[in-house]
Amino acid sequence: MMLHVPEVLSAPQVQQLRRALDATEWVDGRETVGDQGAKVKRNRQLPEQSPVSQELGRLVLAALARHPLFFSAALPLHYVPPLFNRYEGGEHYGLHIDGSVRRVPGTGAQLRTDLSCTLFLCEPEEYEGGELEVVDTYGVHEVKLPAGDLILYPSTSLHRVTPVMRGARVCSFFWLQSMVRDNHQRGMLFELDQSIQKLRARLGETDETVALTGHYHNLLRLWSEI
Repeated sequence: MMLHVPEVLSAPQVQQLRRALDATEWVDGRETVGDQGAKVKRNRQLPEQSPVSQELGRLVLAALARHPLFFSAALPLHYVPPLFNRYEGGEHYGLHIDGSVRRVPGTGAQLRTDLSCTLFLCEPEEYEGGELEVVDTYGVHEVKLPAGDLILYPSTSLHRVTPVMRGARVCSFFWLQSMVRDNHQRGMLFELDQSIQKLRARLGETDETVALTGHYHNLLRLWSEI
């Protein structure tokens, strides 16, 4: 399941992040991938352990914690702290699949990457190219979202970033391990939760919405890996 999550960050928050990112030093993005990824990756990133990256990553995670649509879809259990990248002057990232396991910097912990996230930090008209293309059984999905919006998609997906030919594409990207490992089960829970919320908004709390909520939590109890 791919999902567009709107307005994760407000316009002032985006401006705050951009000011900090524009004033910092970037490094070669190939430093954070293995041999296979390094062959197709051409961009720049903030170092994982830089104070700016860590501070901005905490701001991103705090915003996500307040976003009910994101929580409903992702059911997050553990995060790899957000990273930040920049593409310009023809930089790109060729077709690849994210690694199945990521370490959490500064700890001995590792997590399974169930979902990948890209949070856009510049407006589409600020750059030419730079589309995120995600491949699944239904074809190729091209993503280029407004600043502050996020795309959530399974980490099992083939994907790439097309060359940026004008301007600069600046994003935050990260991975998470979900409480529910199976993408199909997670998708069913999301659809059920969204339907319950719509019924509540239309009808108020009824015997039926209470019963459906019970089914939702029992399924989550059955499928979660906590």
